Amino acid sequence: MTRVGGQFGPDATFLGVPRADLDEPESWAGTDIMIIGAPFDSGTSHRPGTRFGPQAIRFTDYLPHDGSRPSLALGVDPLKDLRVADAGDVLMPPGYTEISLERLEKAVHTAAAGGAIPVILGGDHTIAFPDATGVARHVGWGRVSMIHFDAHADTGEDHMGQLHGHGTPMRRLIESGAVRGDRFLQIGLRGYWPEPPTLAWMAQQNMRSFEMSEVVARGLDEVLTEAFAIATDECDAVFLSVDVDVVDPGMAPGTGTPEPGGLTGRQLLDAVRRIAMELPVAGIDVVEVSPPYDHAEVTAFLANRVVLEALSGIAWRRKQAAGTTPLRRPDDPLLSNRT
Repeated sequence: MTRVGGQFGPDATFLGVPRADLDEPESWAGTDIMIIGAPFDSGTSHRPGTRFGPQAIRFTDYLPHDGSRPSLALGVDPLKDLRVADAGDVLMPPGYTEISLERLEKAVHTAAAGGAIPVILGGDHTIAFPDATGVARHVGWGRVSMIHFDAHADTGEDHMGQLHGHGTPMRRLIESGAVRGDRFLQIGLRGYWPEPPTLAWMAQQNMRSFEMSEVVARGLDEVLTEAFAIATDECDAVFLSVDVDVVDPGMAPGTGTPEPGGLTGRQLLDAVRRIAMELPVAGIDVVEVSPPYDHAEVTAFLANRVVLEALSGIAWRRKQAAGTTPLRRPDDPLLSNRT
């Protein structure tokens, strides 16, 4: 697990935060957030390229990589208010799925057990299985709920005859017991997959899937409120998994399996921020950014901001718990009042 840096590019950290080596605990003692790259796309079923996702998410920003990003909305600077470090990429050799996933799970568990919230930059969605498993091994088996943004359920029985692929991780998590099926919340599903037998299996697990038609009919805020109540019932923490294809491909074209009719980028950012502000998040992954299919880096920009919104929400939540009032009040609809 020695630090690789960038498996497919230079060893640059997320927006300039300090480097860490998970094999050297002294290099990240006291870290609140551990960025981990998962440059894996061997589980892709259609368009590849997500092995370059971690590099794009780290690099894509028009501001200096100076380890500072003050949030206008929340009055926090997540990269300064939190102790954020970047462990570089896990070495995930193409074609060696089992070895790659084992290495990733070990890295995630090491970070979580060391007191940091792991934030994994994917990579295709196959990585959600080791990501959430690594967190569950620390928090407690079956004690972590999942909030999953995606166009697809990713609950397939197999992936072209294999157990692991980007269409199967959620089934693997439930079958293993790492995450309970009745504490699995999926938001943004749409399109023409999965088929009826898989939907029947999902119903047997008591999964709660908010399809886009329901999100449109009820509104995203109401859907999130219901999801939060389920996610915090008999669970100690939440894992947030964000597949960028939950967003309409007009706003996030750089992904492997685009499905029209999704969330807007603004909706996703607001939802992620609210989750991080209101729930005990213990792990995050952002997946399915495929730079070869991106245009003007718009998908990479969105994924970068998903990470920042999540970190800003966590920073705000910790300030509130400590009795420190941020400069801006998020309950103000115009976000203009200052305390």
